[in-house]
Amino acid sequence: MEILVCVKRVPDTSENEIEINSAGNDIERDDLVYSVNEWDNYAVEEAIQIVDKVGGSVTVVTVGDDESEEVLRREMAMGANNGILLSDDAFEGSDGKGIATILKAAVEKGNYDLIMTGAQADEGAAQVGGMLAAMLDYPYASLVNLIEAGDGKLKVGREIEGGNQEMNDIEMPCVLSIQTGINEPRYVGIRGIRKVASVEIPTMGASDLGVDAAAVGAGAAKVKRVDYFVPDMGEGAEMLEGSTEEIIAKLIEYLKAKGGLK
Repeated sequence: MEILVCVKRVPDTSENEIEINSAGNDIERDDLVYSVNEWDNYAVEEAIQIVDKVGGSVTVVTVGDDESEEVLRREMAMGANNGILLSDDAFEGSDGKGIATILKAAVEKGNYDLIMTGAQADEGAAQVGGMLAAMLDYPYASLVNLIEAGDGKLKVGREIEGGNQEMNDIEMPCVLSIQTGINEPRYVGIRGIRKVASVEIPTMGASDLGVDAAAVGAGAAKVKRVDYFVPDMGEGAEMLEGSTEEIIAKLIEYLKAKGGLK
């Protein structure tokens, strides 16, 4: 099975104190520590486990600048077979649709049975996987937390409301957005990083992909960030104390006072 996993280089929130920039339209990015998007890491691990069971190869792809190559090497050290960097000045400022357009072109350059993304990226928008599937006209499942490979199709489990699990059969080729917790991503050691340090990673730009530069980038973006701020802190939660009956009575009284009950 040939699997393509879309990954992204993002600020590591465990290593950084995130602050808003002076313009108020982004975070302050100077001196940030970056890593692979958490959800994408689970997707790569799942792809590796599938290939270990049924055979094939895993390719990781990212849209970004030269520094984004580091996350490709990190995932290759984890066990992915190949990496592809999609980089072009024309890609800068692309919105979700622009990123999906670029990735679609990369998918069509290969012959993949399964395309995987993390459930969330791009500041939590969780949109690229669905857009990519729509553009490719491939079946799609989101929030996937279980995959069983079959003959020409997959059985996938999805996390849905109320803590319930939904099971579906989905034909390949398809696109899946992977939820955290589907597996336990393996540790990447220094030896693995050194092993892939000199491996050549091809870079593809707009002309290589056959992408119209006018269809991507900031100029083509239909979604533009106009503000970025940290919400004001509220007064905090009110803790109800007493017996279960007393708490229920207080809660009902509180809801009536706030208009929640009549």
